[in-house]
Amino acid sequence: MKAFYTILLLTLSNTFMTFAWYGHLKFKEMSWSQNLGLVTIILISWGIALFEYMLQVPANRIGFKSYGGPFSLVELKVIQEVITLTVFVVFSLAVFKSETFRWNHVIGFVFLVLAVYFIFKK
Repeated sequence: MKAFYTILLLTLSNTFMTFAWYGHLKFKEMSWSQNLGLVTIILISWGIALFEYMLQVPANRIGFKSYGGPFSLVELKVIQEVITLTVFVVFSLAVFKSETFRWNHVIGFVFLVLAVYFIFKK
């Protein structure tokens, strides 16, 4: 069950992170934000990132072996990276309609899945 909660929290965390890092790139299309300065954009992104940390820190504590979780530090990091890229692909295709997902991206993901396999292989 701890593995499930860890992955769920990391997925939610990475969703906030992706919005904090890339969501502001769509602000120019929204009337309320067209005249905001860079410092304001940074503060908005920082506010969104706060929610990322509120989910990411518990996810790592729940999932880490030293706290009774099922994952080593390396395993947590690899899981987080795969989740990050998966969330990013979904986000970029849903929010940035001009982005495409090409065959070389698919091959890259296959290699990431292989990385996960080898990291978890005992």
